[in-house]
This record gives sequence, C-alpha cells and structure tokens, in this order.
Amino acid sequence: MQELLRTNDVVRLEYIRAVLGEEGIETFVFDGHMSITEGSIGILPRRLMVTDEDADRARTILRSAGEELSEDR
Repeated sequence: MQELLRTNDVVRLEYIRAVLGEEGIETFVFDGHMSITEGSIGILPRRLMVTDEDADRARTILRSAGEELSEDR
C-alpha cells in the first residue's frame, strides 16, 4: 500500500476517491475511525491509500486533475 495524500478535508477526500474509482482504482482510507476517538473535530488527517500496483497510475491521474499529493509538498 502507498499513501497518496493526507487531508482533514473530507469533501476533497471523497472527490479524489470518486475520480480514482471512475478509473477503476480501488482506494482505502486509513485513520478514518480516529476522527471518532478525537470527537469528530477533524484534527487528525485521514490517509488515502492505494495498492502498490495502482500507485503510479493513480498519481498520474490526480496530478493531471490538478491535485497536490503528499509527496509533492
């Protein structure tokens, strides 16, 4: 598994998941349940992950869509 991005923005996270899903890339959200333990105030970022096999393709798709990824910072 490889991390594509970390974000507290749930709307952006779901948008990116939809973009990748349309391309047939399965995504996984890590740390989503941590927001429950923190009281749902959004301090802890969620991580968007993909399989190693899909990582390069997913990055290419997202960069062409104008998204900044974790490694771009």
